[in-house]
Parts: sequence; structure tokens; C-alpha cells
Amino acid sequence: MPLQFPSVSGAGALGPIAAPTPAQHAAPASGPGDTEFGSLVLDGLDRLEGLTDKADGLAVQAATGKLENIHDYTIAASEASVASQLTVSLRNRAVEAFNEIMRMQV
Repeated sequence: MPLQFPSVSGAGALGPIAAPTPAQHAAPASGPGDTEFGSLVLDGLDRLEGLTDKADGLAVQAATGKLENIHDYTIAASEASVASQLTVSLRNRAVEAFNEIMRMQV
């Protein structure tokens, strides 16, 4: 069952998150779970890039006066900001977990 995240704009920007097939992202697999995790990370980064690209495009339209509804840009910028903060937070947690594992006595 894919995870559902609420969307700020109601357009389903984050939408359901499901593991892509291994053919979508070719990654070297060390074990059965490695390919799925790597694919999820790549998919998340692709979604983040899409959100920031959308916000950047709307920012250009707003600056040139071609954007009729400025709230569309505000919503897209907020979505991109929250997604970036979440990505940085997850990265920091992963680094902390890796460092903790490296400090373990063997």
C-alpha cells in the first residue's frame, strides 16, 4: 500500500509514494532491499527537483507579469521549501545514523 501525503495546493504535488520498478533506476544491488531503498531515494530527489523547477518557472512568470494568480507561485514556493527542508532533515538523520553505527564497538 503506497504512503499518502497531503498536498498543500490540492494538486497532489507529493501524492502517493510507491517504489518504482528496478528498471526505472538502475543501481548496483548488494541485497534485495538495497535496490528498493535506492530507487525510493532517487524518486524522492526527482520529485524535489520537479517542485523546485515548478516554483522557479512560476517565479519567472511572476517577475515578468505573465502570472495572473500570484498565489500559485506562493503555494509552489512553499511546497518546494517544505520539501527541501524535509530532504535536508532526512539527510542529516541518515548521516547521524551512519556516524552512530561507525562508533559502535565490534
